[in-house]
Amino acid sequence: MRVVIALGGNALQRRGEAADLAHQRHNLALAAKAVAQIAERHEVIVCHGNGPQVGWLAMQTSQAGASPAYPLDVLDAGSEGMIGYLIEQELENRLAGRPVATLLTQVEVDPADPAFRNPDKPIGPVLPEAEALRLTGRFGWRFAREGNGWRRMVASPKPQRILEMAAIRQLAAAGTLVVCAGGGGIPVAVDGRNSMHGVEAVIDKDRTAALLARELSADALLLLTDVDAVYRDWGTASACAIGEITPAELAVLTFAPGSMAAKVEAACRFVLDGGRLAGIGRLEDAADILDGRAGTRVARPQDSNQARR
Repeated sequence: MRVVIALGGNALQRRGEAADLAHQRHNLALAAKAVAQIAERHEVIVCHGNGPQVGWLAMQTSQAGASPAYPLDVLDAGSEGMIGYLIEQELENRLAGRPVATLLTQVEVDPADPAFRNPDKPIGPVLPEAEALRLTGRFGWRFAREGNGWRRMVASPKPQRILEMAAIRQLAAAGTLVVCAGGGGIPVAVDGRNSMHGVEAVIDKDRTAALLARELSADALLLLTDVDAVYRDWGTASACAIGEITPAELAVLTFAPGSMAAKVEAACRFVLDGGRLAGIGRLEDAADILDGRAGTRVARPQDSNQARR
């Protein structure tokens, strides 16, 4: 099978952990173990989140005195290279002799996307109010309250087209395990002369992963995070993990923005576009999700029995 695996940002930085390299390398070793288990049996393409990392890079450039601030497309590219390097190295150590390559990936977005009028994607650390106000005054950044502090909010337009698809296909066809579309890809717009330019945004990696899986005609899409499954009535006494479910059954359920909503949307989109199986669950359960022993598995009714095999 051809499997697209999307690693959540927590694959590198878990909730509440310090954003240092030692923690990130430890977490990435666990992620690489989960990916390698699947790559030993199937063709794998990996993408990953970058919400914590791109936010920290923006903070570092702001503290270094850069004015104006580095644009998000450049920081997206920087985080894609940084995280891709760590993933690539860990996978090469576990898959001896298997070629692995990280590809900087530009993803076209629509400059008229409504997301630019309502930035709602959180990135970076939670800051005290005084620091958030300072950065707003200096760079014009937007913040929203999160817990006892404030977190930067940026636009998250929908991915329209992955510009490096030809290269991804060629590498995969040659037997290379490709790490691409990191952080949802580098957001770019294409003008009437077919010229590209960067866009101030961060693309949701689950949406890009679904698009990538569709364009590659993948059999399965795994959206991995730090929660074991999608839950009905999350946060209530009646919360219940969802196992097998169809896109139609998921469509009648409600998920709060910022929770599982983006993953549910991406899973349903992939299956409705012809994919055989979309799985959502914990990183360490990746192989079990694919084999039907863990997580939430989304499939069309006619595919659900086959997906269990």
